[in-house]
Amino acid sequence: MFKKCVSIIIVLAAVLSFGQIKEDNADDGCTDIIVGKLASTDGSVITSHTECGPECRVNVVKGRKFKKGAKAPVYYGIQDVNKTIDDYGEILGYIPQVEKTYTYFHSAYSHINEHQLAIGESTLSQKEDLKVDKSIGMQIMTIEQAQIFALQRCKTAREAIKLIGDLVEKYGFLPSCGPESEALCIADPNEAWVMEVFAVGPEWDPESGDLGAIWAAQRVPDDHVTIVPNWSIIKEIDLTKPNWFKASANYKQVAIDHGWYDPNGSMPFIWQKVYAPEPREWATSRFWLFYSTVAPNFRQWPNKYLSHPYKGYDIYHQYIEDIAIYPFSVKPEKKMSVQDVIAFQRQVYEGTIFDMTADFDWFIPRGGGRMEKSPLTTPFPTRDMRELLDIPYRRMVSRTGHGMVAQLRSWLPPEIGGVYWFYLDNPHISTYVPIYAGVQEIHEAYKEYDPKAYSETSARWGIDMVDNLLYLKWQEGIKDLHAARNPLENEWFETQADIDKKALELYKKSPKKAKKFLTDYSKKQMQRSFDMFKQVRNTLITKYTNNKQGM
Repeated sequence: MFKKCVSIIIVLAAVLSFGQIKEDNADDGCTDIIVGKLASTDGSVITSHTECGPECRVNVVKGRKFKKGAKAPVYYGIQDVNKTIDDYGEILGYIPQVEKTYTYFHSAYSHINEHQLAIGESTLSQKEDLKVDKSIGMQIMTIEQAQIFALQRCKTAREAIKLIGDLVEKYGFLPSCGPESEALCIADPNEAWVMEVFAVGPEWDPESGDLGAIWAAQRVPDDHVTIVPNWSIIKEIDLTKPNWFKASANYKQVAIDHGWYDPNGSMPFIWQKVYAPEPREWATSRFWLFYSTVAPNFRQWPNKYLSHPYKGYDIYHQYIEDIAIYPFSVKPEKKMSVQDVIAFQRQVYEGTIFDMTADFDWFIPRGGGRMEKSPLTTPFPTRDMRELLDIPYRRMVSRTGHGMVAQLRSWLPPEIGGVYWFYLDNPHISTYVPIYAGVQEIHEAYKEYDPKAYSETSARWGIDMVDNLLYLKWQEGIKDLHAARNPLENEWFETQADIDKKALELYKKSPKKAKKFLTDYSKKQMQRSFDMFKQVRNTLITKYTNNKQGM
């Protein structure tokens, strides 16, 4: 064991090739949480998204007016970081443009617009027969492009569902995160919905008259919360209740045609069961963690907490539960705040069978026969570290990339009511910076990232630097990070009411002045966050440099 720990130190001393230490595989990386307005502590509607791709830059795209008859390009490659921030990729086709578009915040999966319409995205698995990609199909509408059109053209969740449904039906849904399906957690200040979109396979022809996608949407009750952990969550669909369910006309017929559902049989049509393949642990583990946390008494959940260090290795006795035990949504036993959602996005399964810091190979002998965790113990062991220590990989909630929590408040003007709590890199490490919906410009450091070239002026690289330096002595370094990060982040929440009040006073006199105030405020907090990470970087390299690693 001693040799193993020495080996890790040698690897880490040479590691500062920033970004190389992260997990290469970004698939199945999105966790979305929705909180209804009666389930939140402040009456806001909350939606959220964690994303594991490299494209993390965010930019304000201003609303524009267009001449009647103009066309809007449909892009492929919006998620590609290897292009300029205003280059959206290859044009696959065009659709009719509207005469006026709304301002929105552009990213790999664009999240929010000036009217407090917000969208989280989570890639789902789908059956092989439905899969298609750009090389073999005639479909052109990716989910990220459909999100942009919705944010440019819609003010409410229901408007967005209708538009996205129309777009994928007419132009064909083209998967872009592998040949997989997608879920969107669409919210406005009054309600939230989950919309799931599946492909129809490579044989679709837009001239055939057949729909180019299968989709369904279900409203989250106002007093409920839900999670989409890269898996379908919609179950039975009742279109006689249009305030609660919506779906494409073919939502059953495609399953009937493929022999996945018998309309003359005795079984009800269960969307999740029909269109999703067999469940994966990386989805069921997040279902379990969320529902057992927010509604521990809803039912008797499987016991996946650690009672001894070897329980995680006892695969034979671990639960393999039916995914049907997890509801579409649930009433939480305690109302949830933005901070609660952030805390879940930072989850690393501490104290459960999925906890990678609980592996016995982390433990080292101390005096008196004691065993204690190595100072190097991290919830994010790299592939090399896992291979060295024989640690089974578990997919954390927290992953490298970027993401957000959108706080939507009906009692304030949209520019003030919508707060886009945005993070870069790993949410377990990063700050969640408040960006108001009325912000007119993003700090330059948040618009810059090239994963192939380190930059001192990139906020993503600044956070990534700290993320990497923590590996020098994680157990101690994370305390240094928390000492600097937590007071700053707490200040943003503690002073939010004052910022809202001042912005509202300005708004009543001049909406333009209110927007400038909010822009200046949000940019200042981005700068403060960036500066804080530089300070933590200096602390970590000074305290834990390998020059101090004695024999």
